[in-house]
Amino acid sequence: MTRRPTRRAPGGAGGLRSGTLPRTALTALAPAVWGTTYIVTTEFLPAGHPLFAGLLRALPAGLIALAFTRTLPRGVWWGKAAVLGVLNIGLFLPLLFIAAERLPGGVAATLGAAQPLVVAVLAVAVLRQPLSARPLLWGVTGVAGVGLVVIGPSAALDTTGVVAGLAGAVTMGLGVTLTKRWGRPEGVGPLAFTGWQLTAGGLFLAPLTFLAEGAPPAIDGRAALGYLWLGLVGGLITFVLWFQGIAALPVTSVAVLGLLSPLVAAGLGALVLGQTLGPVQLVGFALALASIVGGQLPGRAPVVLPTPVPERTPR
Repeated sequence: MTRRPTRRAPGGAGGLRSGTLPRTALTALAPAVWGTTYIVTTEFLPAGHPLFAGLLRALPAGLIALAFTRTLPRGVWWGKAAVLGVLNIGLFLPLLFIAAERLPGGVAATLGAAQPLVVAVLAVAVLRQPLSARPLLWGVTGVAGVGLVVIGPSAALDTTGVVAGLAGAVTMGLGVTLTKRWGRPEGVGPLAFTGWQLTAGGLFLAPLTFLAEGAPPAIDGRAALGYLWLGLVGGLITFVLWFQGIAALPVTSVAVLGLLSPLVAAGLGALVLGQTLGPVQLVGFALALASIVGGQLPGRAPVVLPTPVPERTPR
């Protein structure tokens, strides 16, 4: 008998081993920039208007993208773009702000860090991926690391805040997973695809913002710079990179990159605001970084055993 050559199963080891390091680095820029949101909000923006900040982060950037690309959804993509925009932006931001207002920042950040665990479970249910212990392990490690970095000894819990924080992690996790499942329509570029979602999320946020916060605040030059950073860099540019990463990389690898956001926020607090990081926080940093790196490493690809091919009997 002869044997066919041994080959790896489709969808084998990917990650950094397949030359995806540049895409991973670009995708990681998104949560790293999002980590600047806290310091920009506290140092540049008027207090008491978090939903207005979320609205300006989404809607103007989305409309700019639509005006530049002149591409609108077609057919079923009107509904899909609306669902993704609400999950990834419109619903996620209010839940994030509720958690931030009702809980200490460290507790809220730790609840948000549960997103990789949510995505690991949803990848099985929605994407039909086989259950793997690796993303769950790295997710738990990341939550523990972020918790050590940002939760202080006086952290208090509030039921509404905890529910909002967990709901935000689930909402964003579902949005990431559905973005991976549905992909992007053929012929539609990443800028237009991002513009659809930012616009949908912003339109969802608009009535909530004015019902909850009333008239918008006065905007001076300092606040204008903050809103510009959040909308152009922290909104349009980073979401383009984020959605491109979801399309190109394993969804569980992308999700664990989100841990960079609370780490950058804590690092900026130490560098700019003079907040101290003790030995426990440094250990947490190490654990969270190990989780981020570990989540990018390719798993062992299954090997298909050689298939025996019956030899032909000479006639």
